[in-house]
Amino acid sequence: MTENSQQPQSEPTPELPTQYAPAEVEGALYERWVERGYFAADAKSDKPAYTIVIPPPNVTGSLHLGHAFQHTLMDALTRRKRMQGYESLWLPGMDHAGIATQNVVERELGKEGKSRHDLGREAFVERVWQWKEEYGGKILGQMRRLGDGVDWSRERFTMDEGLSQAVQTIFKKLYDDELIYRAERIINWCPRCLTAISDIEVEYQDDDGELVSMKYGEGDDTIVVATTRAETMLGDTAVAVHPDDERYRHLVGRRIKLPLTNRTIPVVADTHVDPEFGTGAVKVTPAHDPNDFAIGQRHDLESLTVMDERGVITVHGPFEGLDRFEARSAIVAALRAEGRIVAEKRPYVHSVGHCSRCKTTLEPRLSMQWWVKVGPLAEAAGDAVRDGRVSIHPADMSKRYFDWVDNMHDWCISRQLWWGHRIPVWYGPEGEVVCVGPDEEPPGTEADGWKQDPDVLDTWFSSGLWPFSTLGWPERTPDLEKFYSTDVLLTGHDIIFFWVARMMMFGLYAMDGEVPFKTIALTGLVRDQFGKKMSKSSGTAVDPLDWMNAYGSDAVRFTLARGANPGTDVPIGEDWVQASRNFANKIWNATRFALMNGATVEGPLPDPSEMTATDRWILSRLNKTVAEVDAFYDDFQFAKLSDALYHFAWDEVFDWYVELSKTTFMAGGEPAKVSGRVLGEVLDVTLRLLHPIVPFVTETLWTTLTGGESVVIAEWPTDSGFRDAGAEREIETLQQVITEVRRFRADQGLQPGQRVPARLTLDGTALAPHEAAIRQLLRLQPEGEAFAATATLPVAGATVALDLSGTIDVVAERKRLAKDLAAAEKEKAQANAKLGNEAFLAKAPDQVVDKIRTRLAKADEDIARIQAQLERLPEA
Repeated sequence: MTENSQQPQSEPTPELPTQYAPAEVEGALYERWVERGYFAADAKSDKPAYTIVIPPPNVTGSLHLGHAFQHTLMDALTRRKRMQGYESLWLPGMDHAGIATQNVVERELGKEGKSRHDLGREAFVERVWQWKEEYGGKILGQMRRLGDGVDWSRERFTMDEGLSQAVQTIFKKLYDDELIYRAERIINWCPRCLTAISDIEVEYQDDDGELVSMKYGEGDDTIVVATTRAETMLGDTAVAVHPDDERYRHLVGRRIKLPLTNRTIPVVADTHVDPEFGTGAVKVTPAHDPNDFAIGQRHDLESLTVMDERGVITVHGPFEGLDRFEARSAIVAALRAEGRIVAEKRPYVHSVGHCSRCKTTLEPRLSMQWWVKVGPLAEAAGDAVRDGRVSIHPADMSKRYFDWVDNMHDWCISRQLWWGHRIPVWYGPEGEVVCVGPDEEPPGTEADGWKQDPDVLDTWFSSGLWPFSTLGWPERTPDLEKFYSTDVLLTGHDIIFFWVARMMMFGLYAMDGEVPFKTIALTGLVRDQFGKKMSKSSGTAVDPLDWMNAYGSDAVRFTLARGANPGTDVPIGEDWVQASRNFANKIWNATRFALMNGATVEGPLPDPSEMTATDRWILSRLNKTVAEVDAFYDDFQFAKLSDALYHFAWDEVFDWYVELSKTTFMAGGEPAKVSGRVLGEVLDVTLRLLHPIVPFVTETLWTTLTGGESVVIAEWPTDSGFRDAGAEREIETLQQVITEVRRFRADQGLQPGQRVPARLTLDGTALAPHEAAIRQLLRLQPEGEAFAATATLPVAGATVALDLSGTIDVVAERKRLAKDLAAAEKEKAQANAKLGNEAFLAKAPDQVVDKIRTRLAKADEDIARIQAQLERLPEA
């Protein structure tokens, strides 16, 4: 805990408004922070660096709860480090989001009755840039609303000039090192977006389809195969069976008739076939299935493409021109007419891949594409975690990471789009292939017969360079020297494969083995209050801006942080945001009370010998909380640190210390001055501890309390080591007495503010100095001449005798309690009877028996409680 970290006050502390109104202060506070340069990082600083790069949101995006969640945590990390004296850089930016952005602009063109082809490539790309300038980046303004402490002077875009140079540089380097190549392979093709997409961008869902078993060949050469995609049979070039399957050994090497076509196809033996599944024979369509493609490679089979890029059949007259799904029905009907259908099962539920962008059913398609040879890159990415250069939090998420990088397939990086980083490869008139770096001229022009590859790079290719390209790579800039490697990558566990592994591979490769980040802190996903996925269709999707408008940004941030257990999904409901708003109001009101009662930060803390036990207790608890919060931050335990701060602030500072100190403040004199200084210290430190999570309310309160310039640049509290176990025990005993008497009062039906005559016997206990506080908090009047103790409570060595004769109807209360006691005893008897019945126990399920045992335990507790209440009541 630091002392005197705030600037001395030069004038009386101004008063706070009676109520906190977030909407009136948040926007102005944020702009003041930015204008004063609090979030700007200096590469020339002697301070140690602390760097986080933001997972770049799509240029098409707007702030959703997932963004708000992760941004809150990243902001908390960087704000704390800034207060700890680090040169803290949180670097913002956006991703060009190839498919998503192109789709948005194409929809806009569609409203005008145009397509991108009407404009041509160059004009279309210019149109996208115009859209980006006008509508893109909406989320950046919303980040300001949330309070993101990012360095806006370093804002980057994945297609700005510097990042484009980085993309070309690494493509050229990978190409020259033979880690990028061009090959014809089966890829995931979206017939709507008209582009390849990577395996990790495929969304699988169970669809109702049909499983059709059909007969190939004639007579003794007949063989039955089954498929869910009958339309692809037009491209079959073999039937495969297992080499050890005796049923088909006579057919291996022979050719059989393919129905509906004028072709014959061979029967091949391949160990990929499972003889136990179905008929043990599979149709082989190398151009339209990845497994079939592999079989075709092994057996030198022809690959026949039977669909165009839009999923329309391109062969065999009767079916040519039909959409793939129309063709499916037509082909099954034609086979049925020829007596070729052996069995049909519909609906047949099976897993089908869909485009993550437009939800269209994908089509496996043989296509010439560009690929990254990931083997050596993925191995390096795995080693960096295994040897401890990069740690993953929580540690059990490491398995998912290794499962991916250890089994990664080569990465298809080309996309058949117009918006994105154009592949820097030119093809010459004589078949030449030339890869051009950022500082090199193309080898020729179109007039000379040279053409640039029309494809663009996968969006994840450029975002994979984000941790170093945003700092100026390939130049060795001061930013790169100061702020790389970055310290923490905080992101959702759902994009380990999309983004985390890509950055690890490229970072280690481009930066000569230097890791892109030292720690990967993985979060869960935000869910609704019932733990279910939020969605617009179900009405559970929430716009965080709506909650910010209603309750303030601090309330949304604190709610999200309190749910942030590492790697675990975060349920959130509006009631919880309301509770966080109440917490902000509680901080506000407690600080107002403190200011009105002489809380101050001026001068050093008094010597402990001058303090009350209550003062020493709260300072001891404060230092323990500082240590606890630091440990939780270092372990990315945001939920635990938020909970620790909540309970310390609300329960210990506001509900106990402030209340216990009221009698001291009312009495005045030197003890009141000492407690005022202690309360000022406690609030000063508590507000600084809370600031990274709830920046706005803490800024207003801290500057008012201390007169300091801004809590953003205040010093982070440290544990001074002060502990007072005796004071902690003393106040715990005091709390026990007050809690027990309050419980008794509530049991007797007394109103919280109702005053009761009482005699306190505190002599010989540590509670003697606290009599005034006990009477104040428990609404206990002096005993008076006519005092008659009708109830006596021995608690923690003290005795509290109460005169309830004028406050409750003893006869009615005894009657009510007797009725409750009879009901509890009846419940106990019934439970005992069942548990004592051997026949019942032999037949009843375990969960039923457990439930009865729970009822018995509850009945015992109720009986003990009611009997204690009856004993405490005076005689009628």
